Amino acid sequence: MSDDVRPRRAWRLQGGPPTEPMPLVDLLRRTPYRNARVASEDAEEARVRSALDLAVRLGELMLRSGAGAPQVEGSVAAVCAAAGLTSVEIDITLQSLLIHARVDGLTSVTALRVVRSTRHDYARLVAVHELVDAFVNGHIELAEALEQLRDIKRTHRTWPDWAVTLATALLAAAVAVMIGATLFTALVTLLVVLGVSGVARLMGPLRLPDFYSNAVAAFVATALAWAAYALGAQGWLPVGGKDFAFIVAGGIVALLPGRTMASAVEDVISGYAVTGAGRLLAVVVSFTGLIIGVAVGLSTTIRLTEALSFSFVAPSVLDLRTSQAQWWAAIAGALVVGSCGAVTMQTRRRLVLPTALLSVVAVGVFGVLTRALDVGSVTATGIAAVGIGLVGRLVALRLGSPAMVVVVPASFGLLPGLTIFRGLYELVGQSSTEIGTLSFQAGVATLLGAFGALLAIATGTTLGEIIASPWDRRVARVRRRARV
Repeated sequence: MSDDVRPRRAWRLQGGPPTEPMPLVDLLRRTPYRNARVASEDAEEARVRSALDLAVRLGELMLRSGAGAPQVEGSVAAVCAAAGLTSVEIDITLQSLLIHARVDGLTSVTALRVVRSTRHDYARLVAVHELVDAFVNGHIELAEALEQLRDIKRTHRTWPDWAVTLATALLAAAVAVMIGATLFTALVTLLVVLGVSGVARLMGPLRLPDFYSNAVAAFVATALAWAAYALGAQGWLPVGGKDFAFIVAGGIVALLPGRTMASAVEDVISGYAVTGAGRLLAVVVSFTGLIIGVAVGLSTTIRLTEALSFSFVAPSVLDLRTSQAQWWAAIAGALVVGSCGAVTMQTRRRLVLPTALLSVVAVGVFGVLTRALDVGSVTATGIAAVGIGLVGRLVALRLGSPAMVVVVPASFGLLPGLTIFRGLYELVGQSSTEIGTLSFQAGVATLLGAFGALLAIATGTTLGEIIASPWDRRVARVRRRARV
């Protein structure tokens, strides 16, 4: 019997060691480049070094511009395959990219790039996508690809800083309209966010970490919103208690790290545990700073409100869905949110309108589910996010850009700014005599619901892209036919 057992155990241990390099074909699975041209002959050492130089510089630029680990690995693997590299190891972390390639049995080449800072620039991601697509399909050679990559790095950003600041303020104002604010309240929201941007510019020389800068920005936004409410309580402005909530909620959406959250969840789902964990920790720290800033601002303003004997409307009477606003206001707000979100992410001008229309579709789906079908807010958010990911990937590839360039800004209209405000108000306002219905437990539950909505957006968009991936080849064929 022992003779029968031994061969069976030995057979179980025979298999591909888990540390063996993955075939490039497997790395390209579910990427837009999985049907790319693969060189049939092994590359010489000089070409391997040039190919690794292109791949590592290209990947570093993508990480610096806001791409997730799956997009970076897909682009790097496509470049290596097209250059004739067969045995490649790719290691991606939040701040570095390492590529190791074997030339022959004795010689290997390693390239490393460190990402010292990140700044979202989706226009550069589109340019890199076009470069990789042209290289893997044989339209340009290696030397020309290296030169084009240098030109991409030297190109000025698409939108100037003042345009991004204005777009951020308009985004917050549009969010306020979507959840029920009047046009005057939207104007106040715009001015509040511009004031927050001014304070952030003044603090620029201090180079504060995101935690502190988010806390200060959230506190300033809450304080300025309360100042507008105080003027309204005196009859000088048409601003009431509900408007105070709408203004703060718009500012929260403008400050939320939703784009990093989406990349973090996608990294974790795709198996990049270290990178995803690093991004998630960054999201938690930024979100905590935001919560602390709003909480301190609310605690201070509630005491001022009681001291000045203002009559304040508790957020418990607010409807936390888009049904608070008229349908036309929600649609118009979603159009502005999508277009301004695209500008804040430094996308190309020709992609602003498609992103805005996709945002309208997402908010429309969410509105139908919550208003007509009485679906829960988190569930409706997840379903709308799946639609964004599915349609966004197909539209983006048809326009010659990576999916996240369209998908991420289009999802801004689903961010739960008002839910976060109510949760924080329930936490810090429980001691107030005027809002005795609020409780600490209710605040925690509301904040968990907001976090669930954020998670639904991130996981839903990722699932939508996975569902749409089988149509990549067909969309690429239609795009090439349209070029001809």
